[in-house]
Amino acid sequence: MKNVKDLKSGVCIPCEQGGDPMNASQISNYTSQVPQWEVIDKENVAKLMRKFKFKNFIEAISFADKVGALAEKNGHHPKLIVEWGKVTVFWWTHAVGGLHRNDFIMAAKTDDLSIY
Repeated sequence: MKNVKDLKSGVCIPCEQGGDPMNASQISNYTSQVPQWEVIDKENVAKLMRKFKFKNFIEAISFADKVGALAEKNGHHPKLIVEWGKVTVFWWTHAVGGLHRNDFIMAAKTDDLSIY
């Protein structure tokens, strides 16, 4: 099994509409590599979610901007909820209707942004 360093250096691949999302076994293999992320089910779609905490709104919005730049660079975009002192990030792949390796790559890369 690959490790989190492989995810951090991974490259998102374009997904075709209608492809298959990861199954529970595949998800389980990857979740151990991004342990601070939670797999949630929203409207029968598996998503990765993590809440990042900050000292104030300026730090939160700065982090959200970094996630946005990362998303643009990789061609894979999350849902972001920015609040005072907190940013909640959701990764999933719309094209497959659930989780894909791309989402775990982006979660690992997002974790790196939170260290400053």
